[in-house]
Amino acid sequence: MPKLNFRFMTVMTVLLSVCAGAFAQQGKGFDTSRMDTSVEACTDFFQYANGTWLKATEIPASQSRWGTFNILGDNNNDILKNILETASKSQAAPGSDAQLIGDFYASCMDEAAIEKAGVKPLESYFKQINKIKSVEDLQRRVASMHNSGLPALFSFGGGADLKNSTMVIVNAGQGGLSLPNRNYYIETDQKSVEIRQKFVEYATNMFKLLGDKPAVAAANAQTVMDIQMRLAKASLSPVELRNPDNRYNKISLTAAQEVTPNWKWTTYMTERGVPPVSEINLGQPGFFKEVNAMLSEVPLQNWKTYLRFMTVNAAASSLSKRFVDENFNFYSRYLSGTKEQQPRWKVCVQAVDNNLGEALGQEYVKKTFSPQAKARMNELIDNLLAAMKDRVNSLEWMSDATKKQAQAKLSTFKRKIGYPDVLRGYQGLAVNRKSYSTNVLRSDQFRIRRNLADISNPVDRTRWNFTAPTVNASYSGVNNDITFPAGILQPPFFNFEADDAINYGAIGGVIGHEISHGFDDSGSRFDAEGNLKMWWTAEDRQKFEERAACVVKQFGEYEVQPGLFIDGKLTLGENIGDFAGLTVAYDAFMKSLEGKPRPANVDGFTPEQRFFLGWAQVWAGKYTPEAERQQVKSNTHSLPRWRVNGPLSNMPQFAKAFGCRQNQPMVREAYCKIW
Repeated sequence: MPKLNFRFMTVMTVLLSVCAGAFAQQGKGFDTSRMDTSVEACTDFFQYANGTWLKATEIPASQSRWGTFNILGDNNNDILKNILETASKSQAAPGSDAQLIGDFYASCMDEAAIEKAGVKPLESYFKQINKIKSVEDLQRRVASMHNSGLPALFSFGGGADLKNSTMVIVNAGQGGLSLPNRNYYIETDQKSVEIRQKFVEYATNMFKLLGDKPAVAAANAQTVMDIQMRLAKASLSPVELRNPDNRYNKISLTAAQEVTPNWKWTTYMTERGVPPVSEINLGQPGFFKEVNAMLSEVPLQNWKTYLRFMTVNAAASSLSKRFVDENFNFYSRYLSGTKEQQPRWKVCVQAVDNNLGEALGQEYVKKTFSPQAKARMNELIDNLLAAMKDRVNSLEWMSDATKKQAQAKLSTFKRKIGYPDVLRGYQGLAVNRKSYSTNVLRSDQFRIRRNLADISNPVDRTRWNFTAPTVNASYSGVNNDITFPAGILQPPFFNFEADDAINYGAIGGVIGHEISHGFDDSGSRFDAEGNLKMWWTAEDRQKFEERAACVVKQFGEYEVQPGLFIDGKLTLGENIGDFAGLTVAYDAFMKSLEGKPRPANVDGFTPEQRFFLGWAQVWAGKYTPEAERQQVKSNTHSLPRWRVNGPLSNMPQFAKAFGCRQNQPMVREAYCKIW
């Protein structure tokens, strides 16, 4: 193993110099007031670490959940607001980043102009839809909508070839729905039936806002539901889509045409401006067979109704208040439990970040992310990768042949820290203060044109999927890289005022999580070059599946609400990421202590205990009941309580740190073990 500097935080040296006794104060680095020590750590560690905060915290009326991620995101929004207000008052040169972000923000803040415009920005789309007289016309209208970022019927775009990850190919996949996923249409429990009824009511109200009479609006809404129901029944479930094999079906364009004889791919792609291609990844052929049947069975008038709704639904948030309110009432108030809308400035800050994030992010980075922070992140990533390497070598259940492939993959991991090193810019994008909705549509059109221009070209691995202020992190199987935007590299995730134990548990756990995604049930299907390829021996893969099944069973038994359980299969990848990532981070932390005086207890907690507290407190969070349900039904991540208690209850390291006994809730009788 290469010799690495496991010191990571220079502040650790300072801390030890003042900690001559067995106890010291953490100070700003860790907040003990959030804890509820009346709860035993070995009974419910999430509650133990966060209980006082949970009791004292109310979810803001404009949010469906509130926690560490939201608080950090809110702090970032304040920084972005100042940047945007300055830019909107400047006399920046046309086409400059300052002009683009300043004018975009100003147009979003100009509510009077938005109210005056009403639905006018969409009128040209409605006119095109109304002119549809044939299936060929329908294809052209769908193509036009797709070019403007308006979803309809299916998804389409350029993306890496999963089995030749160096090249960008055409990808087409299931889509065309307005509820979160296919299961919302299929499941028959009382709540799912109610959601579908509420959706039809919402669609009815949107048609009324477009001028339809009540009876016509209601009939149109039912037409939308009927079409989406057929699309949903032909779609794969979220769990099925986690299997990359169910997303890859590269065939010749001729073969694709045989799947959908009623849909002319060459006509559609010509309308889109797609470069000539001979192959397409038709991700879910069963879905497209149903689309083909629907093209001949669904009347054109019904298709026109469907496209009208898909257009107004997608654009609603950038239209006048009555459309915004109706959209909010269904998606946010009803589905998520949000009581009121965010202040306008927050909406506009997020809109600029979504549409011009590279330009905005450069200004954010100047204020929040130093070269020293980037260097320290690189150091910590080195340490976590080294710990993962040792972990793989020590696995008793994996053969040498598979270990060799795993180490090859690990050795090629790439990293993106803070912000993109290569900027793409926005040359050719026109933004002004006249129309917010038009700015949004132009931004989508610009982004989509760039995506389609990538087709048949080599993959640019310098690209980022996040903006710099984003509070998130990721792993990409096809790039075999991990990404940590500057937005998450702030306290409490990455805290210069905390000691190593806290940071290894917090941002170290996050880094370990992303590294582990390369070896979860889905990421482990991709090899060192990022290609979908089985690099495991059959026997080793079987052993891995057996160990993963333990995690599926464990999380599937967690009851969030009466009768509502976490979906162990849907959340498997993230749960493996938490479990394996924390294990690797703990190993790296233990390695960092070698050859040094043992760190003193801080706030009465040992270094090992502080490690686990660092993890637990970054996951502090509360959800509305509606948001909890939506998370369980549509999100691959478990809810915060189980992101803490779930992996820790499998870790003997945790039980030892807190002196937990075998029969206590935080110690599983037969704990899962993978990496």
